[in-house]
Amino acid sequence: MTTAPWRDPALPAVARVDDLLSRMTLEEKTAQLYGVWVGASADGGGVAPHQHDMTADHSDEAWAELITHGLGQLTRSFGTAPVDPALGAQALARAQRRITEAGRFGIPAIAHEECLAGFTAWRATAYPVPLAWGAAWDPPLVEEMARRIGDDLRAVGVHQGLAPVLDVVRDPRWGRVEETIGEDPYLVGTIATAYVRGLESAGIVATLKHFAGYASSAGARNLAPVRAGLREFADVTLPPFEMAVREAGPRSVMAAYTETDGVPASADPELLTRLLREEWGFTGTVVSDYFGIGFLHTLHRVAGTPAEAAHAALAAGIDVELPTANCYGRPLLDAVRSGQVPEELVDRAARRVLLQKCELGLLDEDWSPEPAAPVELDSTGNRILARRLAEESVVLLDNPDALLPLAPDTRIAVVGPRAADALAMLGCYSFPSHVLTHHPGVPTGIEIPTVLDALRTELPDAKVTFAPGCDVTDPDTSGFEEAIARTAEADVCVAVLGDRAGLFGRGTSGEGCDASDLALPGVQGELLDALVATGVPVVLVLLTGRPYALGRWDGRLGAVVQAFFPGEEGGPAVAGVLSGRVNPSGRLPVSVPREPGGQPWTYLQPPLGLAGEVSNLDPTPLYPFGHGRSYTTFAWEDGTGGEEPAEIGTDGSYDVSVTVRNTGDREGAEVVQLYLHDPVASVTRPDVRLIGYQRVELAPGEASRVTFRFHTDLSAFTDRSGRKVVEPGALELRLAASSTDVRHTAHLTLTGPVRVTGGDRRLRCEAEVSG
Repeated sequence: MTTAPWRDPALPAVARVDDLLSRMTLEEKTAQLYGVWVGASADGGGVAPHQHDMTADHSDEAWAELITHGLGQLTRSFGTAPVDPALGAQALARAQRRITEAGRFGIPAIAHEECLAGFTAWRATAYPVPLAWGAAWDPPLVEEMARRIGDDLRAVGVHQGLAPVLDVVRDPRWGRVEETIGEDPYLVGTIATAYVRGLESAGIVATLKHFAGYASSAGARNLAPVRAGLREFADVTLPPFEMAVREAGPRSVMAAYTETDGVPASADPELLTRLLREEWGFTGTVVSDYFGIGFLHTLHRVAGTPAEAAHAALAAGIDVELPTANCYGRPLLDAVRSGQVPEELVDRAARRVLLQKCELGLLDEDWSPEPAAPVELDSTGNRILARRLAEESVVLLDNPDALLPLAPDTRIAVVGPRAADALAMLGCYSFPSHVLTHHPGVPTGIEIPTVLDALRTELPDAKVTFAPGCDVTDPDTSGFEEAIARTAEADVCVAVLGDRAGLFGRGTSGEGCDASDLALPGVQGELLDALVATGVPVVLVLLTGRPYALGRWDGRLGAVVQAFFPGEEGGPAVAGVLSGRVNPSGRLPVSVPREPGGQPWTYLQPPLGLAGEVSNLDPTPLYPFGHGRSYTTFAWEDGTGGEEPAEIGTDGSYDVSVTVRNTGDREGAEVVQLYLHDPVASVTRPDVRLIGYQRVELAPGEASRVTFRFHTDLSAFTDRSGRKVVEPGALELRLAASSTDVRHTAHLTLTGPVRVTGGDRRLRCEAEVSG
């Protein structure tokens, strides 16, 4: 028996796919361009926007008919309902067997799942959310987490993960801030790139999202229009995606829902083809966000029919319609047959899909859908890593009188609606918050210690009492009385406040849970006022998906601890910080505002965006980007460069160094941050912006020298003509403990002509740590 060339693993993938395409009918090619969401719910309790409007019939009869010509993707076999992982893996294998048996070529589907903060499946590890990754400032640890997530996905037969999110926070009222890594493109880019490396190293297709501009939606409303200018888009929105594409090799990109200046991303060939593929060299598949192609017709109204939407998206460069076949199915097929859509567009997308399937081994004759055994999605190793990341991500915002760590035998009143709720640890894309809310009575499937339980374990000799005080959102204040009474009896009050993650208004943080201002949700602010009024020292612990304004309590609290949905091990991590077992090392990935209004604001402001005499509104944050305290102290010594500027060319480089010494009596970690200040440029520039950082762990008395290898490419920006340029003139490199806490400045003068940078420009500032 002769093996067809497309089945021959000895041939190059391109040759195999070309042979396969030549044998396929139009129906078989279009079948590779869409997914099917077999488990989707149409009852209105969805997990995707407009799911109840857009979900098609996938009964067994419809399913059998649909897969006759093959299938591109299977949507969320594990992430739609609580399914035992071992049984789910077997069910997925059965579905794949049906697909391969039904089609003429026996090609399986690519199975994809969400994996934003861990595999979104029942009984899978719930890691800290991406905003917590940003707070840890530790890319290698995030890479290790992503590799573990990828191993778990692969073990049950999943091929593609819909993560990471590379959106840069522009307005913290936006509900999806918890899914982002922070408000700085360099921090987002470096950590997201590490995640991509980890996921891809496990053999899973990483999917960059949301490309591009989604987080800049007007008024912080989910899926609202984006009104970012050319330079903001080029210098803030795009750099994280470019870094991930160029450095980590992701094999998929997801088009954003939003439109920028009237052009929806899903119908923008300039974005999805010219920039992504021709300029950056991306060679993978572009997938739609869920129902995003249909939205060109129903929401954006740039297409009059589903067929026109399919044409626009396919021409722009979207290869796969997720999660279902509303546009790339029958509407596209009919449009091609009638001559409305060139078949070459179908061939282009199908070639990319099949090349990816070839890379994944799905075209090989010996491919098997059988899962690995046994399946354990919340292993001890996973939990250890989740604990470590949670501990590194907790930020000590303030501790003015050294109230923390707590004394081991003190009387503690734990108060607040987040103290005894396990879901307080989890973001909206964790399985318990994302799916289990629709399945009352089903257990979470993983152990999630609360702050209250963890603190009692952490301090067994302390006398700990508890009162919730209020709900997260309910205006009822009847619980204040008991909370005040418990506090009055204690030596210290630990007030655990924050968010409830949810979807589309079913929470205070998460997709579609946008905030009108940055006041603490519900009556939690009033509860905190009442606790402070007792005169008992109050430690505020925030478990949130975004920063909230805390200026109202500035100077009135004994300590402030911020944790951004720290995952299933977040309770012990927070309790460890409170007890002193953990020396806090987290640094803010987003600024914490003083006042709840006056948004949007991030630290990336030109002079007119800073406080000034022309407005009575002062946007200066209470705690700046990069801020975080420790239980030890650090001295910064012997910084290189003095007041006299060093001269380098506009294509030159310069090393800037500083020695960091632990001058305290316990081990700790400092995060050395490098910022760029450009005094004069041809367009306005942020007053400072992050261009490098290094986390350094030091024993008491130990010192390390941190050297950043700055290249002038890192000073490049988009000029008035749209070119990315390096301009001659003065620059300052600021070594700092936060965006405002500068410890040493190196002055540079760039000489020579304006230099236009290209695709080979350096995107990161390498750091070296020496003893």
